[in-house]
Amino acid sequence: MTLLDLLRSAWAIQPERLLEIQSIYDTHLRGEKIDIPAIEARLGRPLASEQQEYRIREGGVAVLSVEGVLAPKANLFMRVSGGASTQLLTKQVESAIADPRVRGLILQVDSGGGSALGVPELADTIRELAAVKPIVTVTDGVMASGAYWLGSAANAVFGSGTTVQVGSIGVVMTHNYTPNASGAQTTEITAGRYKRMATTAKPLDEEATAYLQQMVDHIYGVFVDAVAQHRGVSAEAVLEHMADGRVFIGQQAVDAGLLDGFMTVDQVAERMAANPAEFATRRKAQVAASAPAKKPAGARADGTSPTEPVLLTPPATPTTKETTMDLKTLAEQHPDLLATIQADARAAGAKAEQDRVAAVRAQSMKGHEALIERLAADGKTTGPEAAMAVLAAERAAQEAAGKAFVETDAPEPAKTSAAPSDKPKTKAEQAAEAKAFAAEHKVDFITAMKKLGFA
Repeated sequence: MTLLDLLRSAWAIQPERLLEIQSIYDTHLRGEKIDIPAIEARLGRPLASEQQEYRIREGGVAVLSVEGVLAPKANLFMRVSGGASTQLLTKQVESAIADPRVRGLILQVDSGGGSALGVPELADTIRELAAVKPIVTVTDGVMASGAYWLGSAANAVFGSGTTVQVGSIGVVMTHNYTPNASGAQTTEITAGRYKRMATTAKPLDEEATAYLQQMVDHIYGVFVDAVAQHRGVSAEAVLEHMADGRVFIGQQAVDAGLLDGFMTVDQVAERMAANPAEFATRRKAQVAASAPAKKPAGARADGTSPTEPVLLTPPATPTTKETTMDLKTLAEQHPDLLATIQADARAAGAKAEQDRVAAVRAQSMKGHEALIERLAADGKTTGPEAAMAVLAAERAAQEAAGKAFVETDAPEPAKTSAAPSDKPKTKAEQAAEAKAFAAEHKVDFITAMKKLGFA
């Protein structure tokens, strides 16, 4: 993968950070030398150029830092962005868990996310190995987007204090179209409907925008499903409380189920060294029933001192009897509300089906009209799925035509010449005419095809 491919791919990162990264790399892509000292001066910090390795503290607890922009490999991107390679992080996690000196691992995260490439694989590794030895994530700054994707894969997730920033669950992709300053135009010659559909040589049209949107939507769905699996809740719960792209601060992140509470790296390390079994099982996200009342500035949300670890516990069982609202109860007590809900649901369903049918029919290709109508009527095929089906059918038709061209024994040509016709000759007709020409003029079949203009 080239640097340009990476920049144009999907990112699980805060959008403003992606724009900053792209502005830095615009310089590199123009062939200009990147001024590392100038970038360090602007950021106010040196750029990290080496991958961090885990360090083992007293008590056999390893700590692995995950800082900066996440990228698939350690390369120029990591050198300039001061980030971390998901490939090298995966190796570090595997090494730490295999290390006989290590009783448990803490991921110390301060990252706004990065490229979506490599993050799912790293998260899967963390989740699998957390069942072998305890793995806990602690953020002491920012744990957003792709960083939360991998951080949530640990058995427990904590923030070091009430000002940590967590969340930004979403996916972003950009498309930059800038006409050539010299006035020159770029023309691309392609084959395949989706090849270079989102080229930067021209502005995005409606179809190209929809194509990129379905790519982003797919990755977003994978992201949401991963968080749901990591946090032990449904995908619907993640969408409702965690994954609308917001950044949650401190107690907000706890209330949303993104964090299990507040503990520093030192506090987790001390407790893990004393009793690794405390973090050996996966904690399930606890979503608060309602947002807590606003506390005075500088006070911990639960009123305890900042040095004490705060763990989220499930809400107490209510003492009052709760009424279960099922469909029958809703119909009896709120018939008007039920009628409104049902009408809205029918309207939404009809609109969704209309949009689906329109998306399927938009993939129509000559010769495959019947296939498109069959897919439009099945009630389930999406636009992208229809496009793949049409492409597969067209490929099969072309392969069949080619096979017929080679294998078909055409009848001998008629002795009398036929009246000229504007209708193009079929492959079988071309083959038959070429065979007759070859026999008459004592030449081979290929030469006859060329003479007749068929090849």
